[in-house]
Amino acid sequence: MADGKFIKLDAKLYDYVVAHGHNGDALLQELAAETARKLGRISMMQIAPEQGTLMNLLARAIGARFAVEVGTFTGYSAICVARALPPGGRLLCCDVSEEWTSIARRYWERAGVADRITLKIAPAIETLQALPMGDPIDFAFIDADKTNYRAYYEEVLKRMRAGGLILIDNVLWSGAVIDPKIQTEDTRAIRALNDFLATDDRVDMVMLPVSDGLTICRKR
Repeated sequence: MADGKFIKLDAKLYDYVVAHGHNGDALLQELAAETARKLGRISMMQIAPEQGTLMNLLARAIGARFAVEVGTFTGYSAICVARALPPGGRLLCCDVSEEWTSIARRYWERAGVADRITLKIAPAIETLQALPMGDPIDFAFIDADKTNYRAYYEEVLKRMRAGGLILIDNVLWSGAVIDPKIQTEDTRAIRALNDFLATDDRVDMVMLPVSDGLTICRKR
C-alpha cells in the first residue's frame, strides 16, 4: 500500500543495520569468505548475517531441542541454529551435495557444534518422510529447491509440535514474485506457496523483508 510504514534500504543503511546488531562473528565471516572464493556466484545462496542472527534468536526463544534444515549449502545457517540448541539438542541437515557440505563439516567442527548435527545426503523429501511422527520438530528452516518447497513444508508441519516455527527462505525471490513477466518454474512455485501460506489456518505467519524475503510460520 502507498501509505505503508517501511523504509527503503540502500547499501549504506543496510551496512548500518548489520553493524548495529550482534551479526559479527569471525568464524562465520571466514566461512562466508571461503564460500565466495571457492563457489563464486553460487555463494549468493548463503544467508545474510542478520538472517542468521535472527534464526539463532528465534530458536533460542522457543527453547528448540530438535531442529531440521532443508538445504544446508556450506553450513552457515546450520551453525546459527545449532548454537541455539541446548545440551542434547539435535539438528538434522538435509542436502544432496557432498562438495558443498564438505565445507560445512569443517566449519561445524571448528564451531564446536558437529556433535549436535546429523547430515543426510539424500533427497530431502525422502529424509523428511522417513522421520517418525512421534519425535516432534521444534524449529525448521527450508532453503532448498523451490519447486519442492510446498512438499517440504507439509512434511515438516505434520511432524512439528504446536508452537514450533518453520522459516522459509527466498520468498521474495529478488522481487520476481510480483513481476508477471517472470514465469520460471521456481518463481511460480514460490508465488503459489506464498499465496497458500497467507490462507493456511494451521499456522500464524508473517512475511518479512529480511535478505531475500523470510516467512515465519508458527504452528497453532
